[in-house]
Amino acid sequence: MAESQTITLAVEGMNCASCVGRVEKALNGAEGVAQARVNLASETATFEVSDTHAVARAQEALAQAGYPARSEQVTMSIDAMSCASCVGRVEAALAAVPGVMNVAVNLAAETATVDYLQGATTGADLVQVSTDAGYPATVAGATAQADRVDRKDAEARQLRRRTMLAAALTLPVFVLEMGAHMIPGFHMLIERTIGVPTTWLIQLVLTTVVLFGPGRAFFAKGVPALTKGAPDMNSLVALGTGAAWGYSVVATLLPQVLPEGVRAVYFEAAAVIVVLILIGRWLEARAKGRTGAAIQALLGLQVRTARVIADGDTREVDIDSLQVGDVILVRPGERVPVDGEVLDGTSNVDESMITGEPLAVGKAAGDAVTGGTVNGTGSLTFRATRVGADTTLAQIIRMVEEAQGAKLPIQGLVDRVTMWFVPAVLGLALLTVAVWLLVGPDPALTLALVAGVSVLIIACPCAMGLATPTSIMVGTGRAAEMGVLFRKGDALQRLSEVDVIAVDKTGTVTEGRPTLTDFVTANDWTRAAALPLVAAVEAQSEHPVAEAIVSTARSEALTLPEVTAFQSVTGYGVQGKVAGRTVLVGADRFMAREGIDTTVLQMQERALAARGRTALYAAIDGQIAAVIAVADPVKTSSAAVVTALHARGIEVAMITGDKQETADAIAREVGIDQVVAGVLPDGKVAALDELRQGGRTVAFVGDGINDAPALAHADVGIAIGTGTDVAIESADVVLMSGDLRGVVNAVTVSRATLRNIRQNLGWAFGYNAALIPVAAGVLYPVFGVLLSPVFAAGAMALSSVSVLTNALRLRRLSPAMDERREVGAARPFSTTQPAE
Repeated sequence: MAESQTITLAVEGMNCASCVGRVEKALNGAEGVAQARVNLASETATFEVSDTHAVARAQEALAQAGYPARSEQVTMSIDAMSCASCVGRVEAALAAVPGVMNVAVNLAAETATVDYLQGATTGADLVQVSTDAGYPATVAGATAQADRVDRKDAEARQLRRRTMLAAALTLPVFVLEMGAHMIPGFHMLIERTIGVPTTWLIQLVLTTVVLFGPGRAFFAKGVPALTKGAPDMNSLVALGTGAAWGYSVVATLLPQVLPEGVRAVYFEAAAVIVVLILIGRWLEARAKGRTGAAIQALLGLQVRTARVIADGDTREVDIDSLQVGDVILVRPGERVPVDGEVLDGTSNVDESMITGEPLAVGKAAGDAVTGGTVNGTGSLTFRATRVGADTTLAQIIRMVEEAQGAKLPIQGLVDRVTMWFVPAVLGLALLTVAVWLLVGPDPALTLALVAGVSVLIIACPCAMGLATPTSIMVGTGRAAEMGVLFRKGDALQRLSEVDVIAVDKTGTVTEGRPTLTDFVTANDWTRAAALPLVAAVEAQSEHPVAEAIVSTARSEALTLPEVTAFQSVTGYGVQGKVAGRTVLVGADRFMAREGIDTTVLQMQERALAARGRTALYAAIDGQIAAVIAVADPVKTSSAAVVTALHARGIEVAMITGDKQETADAIAREVGIDQVVAGVLPDGKVAALDELRQGGRTVAFVGDGINDAPALAHADVGIAIGTGTDVAIESADVVLMSGDLRGVVNAVTVSRATLRNIRQNLGWAFGYNAALIPVAAGVLYPVFGVLLSPVFAAGAMALSSVSVLTNALRLRRLSPAMDERREVGAARPFSTTQPAE
């Protein structure tokens, strides 16, 4: 690879915040790897690589650190192979893909089996690579792992089985040891029957099975991490339970080596700790699966097959084999498989799962359809224009995944703390034992053991590591369900801090579909003579005002002459040669720049602008010919959006290239606080800098090509999804519905998510700060209270679950402004209704 490339890998074995730090350190230490970012909630690592081999080095670094990258396998059918050299070329092409670990091409079977790192590439990408190399491929079969939710469900089921087995084995241990404390006469019964030494032997056997059966994962992962000098959460559990078990084994089998006063067993503590932590891991796996519910809902919109029409026949093909240009049939009630342009048929298509808009949209020949939307009662034949990773749905999924994998600035402190958390806990545990042995009352050894084990068990770096990413995953997923896409994850935090939101006028505050209201001529020109010339030039432009002029000319059955030498002058207007005449159409500054006198029509232009019209001049052959007024109606939601933003303490400004009078009229109607009018695209950038004065954070909302510089320059750029691709690519946040209400929803989700993150971090840090000293025994001198390791295990298990449960509350976040609730429509790609 000649340039840097971003790679995302699925990583196994991470279960706490300290794991995140070690994975990032391992990746950043690999040659050719930079900017590693790890997400504990999604169990992924994203990093930059400068060459193909860097991915392999990253994989090796992960394996050596004890966090192997998850792999998948795909089997493809390969066409056009005829000899061994073909095999070599296919193997070489596939092996060159970053993340591919092994390629096996079978000439006789005409197949290629590829092992690759999950996240680095996909089966569809490998199919394309083979096809581009001259050997057309299709997916013949794959052993790709189940999606994240299914994987977490499987993990939860496995943990449930381990928990049930551990609980069944632990119950007799608990009864034998704790029965005397709960049941009168139980201790005497034991002594008269099997005897206390025998009960200790029974507890030894059962607890050993629990620790090295259902609980073996703690030792299998924790001990190697400890020996490598990189202890993790498993290391703490392994040390704590191992210490309690080891002490009890000595007391049972070699009692003579211990003073008589401290001969006691803690088998029940070790066994119950394993059970409680397994319960916590089980609940955690279930909760983690639900944090990606939005992505799963989006994936559920993807169609697996499509009906392709070729040579007069209709055949069903796999979605991965579709190519741009394929003609596809969609029957009533079916989902549209990919993006395309309708060739034949009429129908209403439900696009709510993509845009959030409740009403079905009519489709006919020439209209665009989007993959994942639902066809109505008619049949449609359309030509595929975007397939695979290029479809709108695939891009939405990618945007949501990238946002969910982002690391917010607030995470920086957490990373610095958690990197040293587990070693610090180990040090505190050793210090606790030492202090108890030095100054503790008799039996000092027993009390030191209890306190040391409690410190190891109660510490929970998992809660700190999950606090931020789980909230981000759920928050950005819920935002996507509302039609708000955070293209960049850090925009989630910046938007919550915004003081001023600046909006463009045309297509943002207004409908963006203006109509021609006035056409006042001068210098002997008539409407019938001038309008065709003006409309011919404007027909070459994509501006909404141009569309209004052209639409009016065509509605009046006027013939538009041919245009040559067309030129669009950004921020000024358009010009061209029409029927031998030079025609200029644009703002007064365009006329002034070209030296054209507008005096004869200035009064009319000012009067029109004062009425909220957008007024333009038209000049023909160097003389003013007409003033044109276009009215762009204000969106019905604009005033309500401004009111809602004011209620949230946010000032609203409007930045537009329109005249001051026109902009002021619209601002008064909507309730906008500040207006900056008559600016060019670079003037919008300067206006944002003005709004930033005083240290204020500024967001900008726009939809046009001329808005792209401002969208990129703002602290947070918010693009209307119905706008241009350039605007959307320049933005941090995209509103899929094209409605300003999405701005309020975006702010609401942003603030709710950051509030949720702070709650999680407050709980995670507060829990550890408060309970680790309690576990160490700070309350013992005053209150005689020493925390049992069993209670420590229960508290630790609940801490991570509490953080996850709190993050999942964001799934119930209701849209702040939602027209869909008024018409009773469902949320986009949602499986559950929001809490009202």
